[in-house]
Amino acid sequence: MRWSILLLAMLVASPSFAANSAVRDADTVDVGGTTFRLSGIDAPAPDQVCIDDHADSWACGAEARDQLTNLIGGRNVHCEDLGADATYKKWHLGICTAGDDTTSLNQLLVRRGFAVNLAPGAQARFGEDEADAKANRRGLWKGCFVIPRNFRAGRKDGALLGGSCRADKDREIREAIFPLQPAMPPGCAIKGKYALRARVTGNIGIYHLQACRSYPALTRPDRWFCSEDDARAAGFRKAYNCRPFTRQKS
Repeated sequence: MRWSILLLAMLVASPSFAANSAVRDADTVDVGGTTFRLSGIDAPAPDQVCIDDHADSWACGAEARDQLTNLIGGRNVHCEDLGADATYKKWHLGICTAGDDTTSLNQLLVRRGFAVNLAPGAQARFGEDEADAKANRRGLWKGCFVIPRNFRAGRKDGALLGGSCRADKDREIREAIFPLQPAMPPGCAIKGKYALRARVTGNIGIYHLQACRSYPALTRPDRWFCSEDDARAAGFRKAYNCRPFTRQKS
């Protein structure tokens, strides 16, 4: 009886979800009405730019998102709910698998080189997978990139990683992976701009919707977002000059 009560308590404390899914980006997926950020990994956002092994600009964030979509392959996704995401509490952390797979999507993305470990050293859950991807120049490691969290924070001085980084081309590489006019990924029309004044509200930047008066004039956004949730999760707040949504009369 005692073990039955304990098992029930564990199930309540760590629920799981299994349902059709929708991929937001390379480490975020909607499952059964809950948005899960894949725990233990850090993958590029859809607008992140890298350098490939031919020294050309590469939309690595969009490709990483496609990798996750292909790994799921239309199958149901099952996520172990690890609780609220510390950076955006509307989302949850999860270890997720697709179909009958026993290897998590989290681990597969690191193994393919399209995500890195979120925690270093002994806490690196997928350390061997990352080391193998790096040694074999898979995914991001074949080119040159900054770790995704540095890209999201606009850390242009962050360390360059990958098998194609050249010390004598440091400035050129950084200009390529932090372009003055980043291309808009398909379906991601929300503009983001880093702003010191946003720090008053605990954010790092401001996002502008097409309904904002400031949208047309912002010709050089620093980031592109696919949804307001994505922008808020990245630490951006909405511009104050946005018109409120009004429902059309039928």
